[in-house]
Amino acid sequence: MIELTDLAEEHRWQLLDWRNDPDVARYMYQSDPITREVHDAWFTRLLEAPDHLGWAVVMDGKPVGAAFVSRIDTGNRHAFWAFYLADPATRGRGVGSAVEYLVLEKAFTELKLHKLCCEVLSFNQAVVTMHKKFGFVEEGLLREHRRRDGEWLDVHVLAMFEHEWAQRRPGFEEKLRARGLVA
Repeated sequence: MIELTDLAEEHRWQLLDWRNDPDVARYMYQSDPITREVHDAWFTRLLEAPDHLGWAVVMDGKPVGAAFVSRIDTGNRHAFWAFYLADPATRGRGVGSAVEYLVLEKAFTELKLHKLCCEVLSFNQAVVTMHKKFGFVEEGLLREHRRRDGEWLDVHVLAMFEHEWAQRRPGFEEKLRARGLVA
């Protein structure tokens, strides 16, 4: 069973370990090691900022990753989201799909967003494909948008509207519940 639990103080240093894990960092905008001081300030802002939310991804009672909704614009009812799975035991088990479903539920049901967006580094085609499977539509490609490790990288920008999720939601809910991934 996959659940999202609100990030809390108990997650502060676990997230630092995950963010510095090479298997996680390679998909993030910044690949340089993150210091304790930089992470501490980032995590404190995350807990306090009204336009950011974060959750621990919990699989069978154990934290295995994190998910975030950021740049929440309540006036225009849109935001961005991202996630990562740090525990190798999650791979190939549908955990990423369960996280996507749960975040979409929070975004459109609890936060009442009209539009949810995401950005994905161009070499991460598996995540672009997963987002599209859920109904995200590619709205653009930001060419040479991020510089990492001396290389310019393109960034895919994808988005989904609340009415699109309302149409697609039942099929995903049924499949994920049948697999015991969500309640």
